[in-house]
Amino acid sequence: MLETGLLAFTTFFATISPIDVAVLFASLTPHASQARRLSLAARGVLVAAGVLILFALFGNKLLELLGITLAALRTAGGVLLLLMAIDMVFARSTGGVTTTEDEDSEAALRHDISVFPLATPLIAGPGTMGAAILLYAQVAGDPARTAGLFIALAAVLALTFGLLLMAGRLHAFLGVTGQNVITRVVGILLAALAVQFVFDGVRESGLLPG
Repeated sequence: MLETGLLAFTTFFATISPIDVAVLFASLTPHASQARRLSLAARGVLVAAGVLILFALFGNKLLELLGITLAALRTAGGVLLLLMAIDMVFARSTGGVTTTEDEDSEAALRHDISVFPLATPLIAGPGTMGAAILLYAQVAGDPARTAGLFIALAAVLALTFGLLLMAGRLHAFLGVTGQNVITRVVGILLAALAVQFVFDGVRESGLLPG
C-alpha cells in the first residue's frame, strides 16, 4: 500500500503540478476577494476530483468498449507523460500541463473559472486522466493498494487546494526561477515513470519474445 501510495502521489503531483496551477490561478483571479478565491478553488478541486475518480473507475471499461488493450494504454500513456515530462524539464508551457493561449483568452472572459480552466484542464488534464486509468488498472482488485491510490490522489488534491488559497504569496515567494527548478526536478521523475509505463506496455503487448 505504501509503495502504491508513493508512486501515485509522485505521478499525480507531477501531472497536476499544483505549484503551476496555483500560479496560473493567481493570474486568473487578480482582483478576486479571498472569499471568492476560496469558493472558486473549492469548486474547482471538487469537480476535478469527480472527473479523475470517474476516469479511474470506469476508464478501463470505456477502453474495452473501444477495443483498446491496457498494454496499448500503458504505452500511449507513457509516451504522453514523457512528452509532458520533457516540457517540464525544459520549462516549456504547452497544452499538456497548462492552458493554451486560446484557452487563456476564453478564461479571461469568464467570471467563474472553477470548471474551466481550473478543474479541467489545469487540475484534471489529459495526462492526469490517463495516469488515473493506468494506476487504477494496476491496483484493481487489491483493496489495500486501491486505498493507497485514492489516498494519494486526495493528498495531492488537498495540497493543490491549499496552494490555490495562498497562490499570490506562493508566486511572489518562488518567483519564476524557483517555479522552474521545482518543475524540472519533478519532470525528471515523471520522465523515468513514463519510460517505465512504456516498457510495461510493450512487455504486456506480447510483441517481444519470451
